[in-house]
Amino acid sequence: MKHVLIATVLVTSAALMPVTAFAQKPEIYTSWRNKIAVDGYDVVSFHAGKPLKGRTEFATQYKKATWRFDTQANLDLFLMNPEAFEPQYGGYCAWALAKDKLAPGKAEHWHVEDGKLYLNYSTRVKKRWDALREEFITQADDNWPSLLAE
Repeated sequence: MKHVLIATVLVTSAALMPVTAFAQKPEIYTSWRNKIAVDGYDVVSFHAGKPLKGRTEFATQYKKATWRFDTQANLDLFLMNPEAFEPQYGGYCAWALAKDKLAPGKAEHWHVEDGKLYLNYSTRVKKRWDALREEFITQADDNWPSLLAE
């Protein structure tokens, strides 16, 4: 009888314990080492056609990532409307998203289209993405953000 009581208490206790959910992938891709978005590049500068590395003195936190900017003016522009400057798909690779996968986007492999910044993983991947860009954007839009939850 004592064993039945202990077993009942253990089963009941286990049922009442909180369930630990698997962590969702971060909304913004960053290195796990530093949580810096877009490899430390100033996302406003991409929209001007000349990507520049951001500086530590012009930084902000947004969506659990550190964003760096080349100038105070660019930081101020970002703060007024971050959605206008942040990369599509949180900075993950646009081509991979189109293929229903998550991969890191790299600042060196970028493109701005219709005022939106897209990043890709490598030169080879970006060439593939460029070949069918409109189709891949449509596919990636359909896959984002559901891939974060997987």
